Amino acid sequence: MTDTGKILEEMNDRSREVFRRVVESYLASGAPVGSRTLTRDFSEKISPATIRNVMQDLEYLGLLQSPHVSAGRVPTQDGLRMFVDGLLEVGDLQSDDRQKIDATLGSNSQDVSGILDRIGSALSGATQGASLVLAPKHEAPIKHIEFVSLAHDRALVVLVFGDGHVENRIFTPPPGQTPSSMREAANFLNALAEGRTLSELQTVISRQISERRQEIDRLAQELVKSGLAVWDDDGDSYERLIVRGRANLLGDEAQEEDLERIRSLFDDLERKRDIAEFLELADEGEGVRIFIGSENKLFSLSGSSLVVSPYMNADRKIIGAVGVIGPTRLNYGRIVPIVDYTAQLVGKLIADRS
Repeated sequence: MTDTGKILEEMNDRSREVFRRVVESYLASGAPVGSRTLTRDFSEKISPATIRNVMQDLEYLGLLQSPHVSAGRVPTQDGLRMFVDGLLEVGDLQSDDRQKIDATLGSNSQDVSGILDRIGSALSGATQGASLVLAPKHEAPIKHIEFVSLAHDRALVVLVFGDGHVENRIFTPPPGQTPSSMREAANFLNALAEGRTLSELQTVISRQISERRQEIDRLAQELVKSGLAVWDDDGDSYERLIVRGRANLLGDEAQEEDLERIRSLFDDLERKRDIAEFLELADEGEGVRIFIGSENKLFSLSGSSLVVSPYMNADRKIIGAVGVIGPTRLNYGRIVPIVDYTAQLVGKLIADRS
């Protein structure tokens, strides 16, 4: 049991109710909570002075803090974590939230990327936070790879998958390429690629290049590496982080410091610096996980919370994740079922199309 879990277990009923009411009021309003506010609707007849004493004890335990000398209290990060783990009541998915998410599947489009884009927008609209959808890679076995020269500084790599899916990508090849070096590189890759997915191919390609140096010249080696790097590092419509609703994190009263924190967070996301870590957040079990503030370095500087859930393919393998970023005073009880439902919906969508 965590330290905060022990603290919650050792609290008496009065302290637990004061703490719960402070957190719930803060999550609803975002404003510090004073003793007189709690006195008005407390379950027992109790004086503001008694409540102040309880709040002071909770502050001493590191669960509440005073943003200003004369203000009420707000929960600390530890306090929010204890509330989420021990006192949070998760509601049922509301029908209008379900309809907003379900409406994204009304199109007959077979473009998974486009559907995921709409799901991200619907998730953002339903939660009034910023939504994140990590789209999966295309994992069908490769049937054929081809390099096509377009100009001295532009080339096209074409991947044909066994399920009929075709991906095209323009990239900058190493200087000095010739038609023969491009054919040589393609032949080399095709000898290795058939029956392998792109991720499987990437695990063997460096070793094969080292073992077969005489069979492929330096230029072709560089072309192979740069051509694959386009798919591995630059991403595509089947491996990308979809972010929608960032404006929801910036209210009319946003301070310049908060604005810079949010900008920094989205700069990191757009550079995909931590895209792999984002998936790892959800990779320790099914279900929804909640990260508050500095519990994850990707969101620590922005002071944001992340509610995230993985989704799986037909083989029950985690292939992506959906989540919502918002201020630490998110309505967790409402957002958790929305994220959970969306993740299940996306998993079914991917499984049906595979």
